[in-house]
Amino acid sequence: MGLISENDERAYLEEIKHRENWCQGNNLLLNVSKTKQLIVDCSKKQERHYQPVRINGTTVERVDSNGACAEPTIEQCPLIITESDATREFKRVNSRKAAGSDGICGRVLKDFADQLAPVFTDIFNFSLTLGIVPSSFKRSTIGPVPKKPPPSGLDDYRPVALTSVVMKCFDKLVRDFITSSLPASMDPLQFAYRHNRSTDDAIAHLLHTTLTHLDKGRGNYVKTLFVDYSSAFNTIIPSKLTTKLEDLGLHTSLWDWLSNFLTDRPQSVRVGNCVSSILTLSVAAPQGCVLSPMLYSLYTYDCAATSSSTTIVKFAYDTVVMGLISENDERAYLEEIKHRENCKKQERHYQPVRINGTTVERVDSFRYLGVHISQDLSWSRHTNSLAKKARQRLFHLRRLRDFRLPSKVLRNICTCTIGNILTGNITVWFANSTKQDRQALQRVLRSADRITHTELPDLQTIYYKRCQTKARRIVKDPTHPNNRVFSLLKSGKRFRSLRTNTERLKRGFFPQAFRAMNQGN
Repeated sequence: MGLISENDERAYLEEIKHRENWCQGNNLLLNVSKTKQLIVDCSKKQERHYQPVRINGTTVERVDSNGACAEPTIEQCPLIITESDATREFKRVNSRKAAGSDGICGRVLKDFADQLAPVFTDIFNFSLTLGIVPSSFKRSTIGPVPKKPPPSGLDDYRPVALTSVVMKCFDKLVRDFITSSLPASMDPLQFAYRHNRSTDDAIAHLLHTTLTHLDKGRGNYVKTLFVDYSSAFNTIIPSKLTTKLEDLGLHTSLWDWLSNFLTDRPQSVRVGNCVSSILTLSVAAPQGCVLSPMLYSLYTYDCAATSSSTTIVKFAYDTVVMGLISENDERAYLEEIKHRENCKKQERHYQPVRINGTTVERVDSFRYLGVHISQDLSWSRHTNSLAKKARQRLFHLRRLRDFRLPSKVLRNICTCTIGNILTGNITVWFANSTKQDRQALQRVLRSADRITHTELPDLQTIYYKRCQTKARRIVKDPTHPNNRVFSLLKSGKRFRSLRTNTERLKRGFFPQAFRAMNQGN
């Protein structure tokens, strides 16, 4: 392939002559009748007169994919980036963002967005047209970041890639386009990187499925397997990803671009002032890259439940496999998690589950997407954790008060720190928490009121408003997996309430959302 600039084909013809001599020296035959040349004209500012190429006096014929003579063409990528798109992304860049291996820092892109956008727009579109990502864009520096302090081994570090800031902006444009191109019905229980989806939705769906099954009969129970994939992004194989992108109906040019993005990636490791030599990889997706989480969700979109008595809920690589057990029949659940031993009807004494010979640890509580879910579905452990964390922030709030900060500033700080802690995912746990747990959280909030000399809204009010807001968003989104739970009565003004046999289900998010919506109407 010859990349011609300013109609200067000398280097290209010299390369052909060199290859001709090499082939003759190695007794190789050059089949000139099947040679194909792809000449790309990106600027289209002037007319090209493609001179015929001759090897040993024989003219190389230009042919199309069907073998017929044709003018060189290239399939147009459906994603065309405009200068306004590039300018918008550059102006959104955090000016403090560290520069990648290309040395271009965030402040330069943000301050000179209008001047740099036209140049990078051409580069971005040229890259998409050719299906090639520049090597300087793919190059990254890996920095080990501790998962938890203090790290005790290599497994306690997360290899985060420091990539080009320009490439991050490019990634966001590609990601937004791919997201808008995906079918709405794709993987409805994948709650990450989708419009109008959040951790609230994933937890609410998990709890509602569990409570509904338990509400159907006294002998019913639910087994839940929380799967945390180790080095999830490292499992992505570009060739397999391309096949899945084809199944999803994405354009061919995007397959090529994404495949090139994931292959031949030069990277080095930096620890302190020491930098390793460069190693080129053609597998996995780098952590810290904008595209990596979305590519992983596309890579695993076909990981879905195969039985009506099992459910798989996903939020990126945080996966939950739920077995809805009735009459002690766990066969569907065990089959879902690839457990081949004792896959038969058994007495209810909770046999340990084994996967590939390894026993799955059974715990009384698990922290899923920031929420502690207990095996008895009580919320004392979660609320105690929230209260402890919020009290620690009260110390900093008192110190800021001693510096005589205005009450308005203190209130904003309190809302951003303590308020966000106490109200995180409040729609899924608040109604089923005990009165004692709610009072403990409310006492922390009242302490913050006295420090800031203002009155913050109580948790009950916040919970009620968020239930209404969340319910309205679900009702307006027909692609939301929980949209089918909401159904209007014949009047068209009120929603049909769920029939519940237990108080626990009655206090769940969806019954409470129906009540809030009907009262609002």
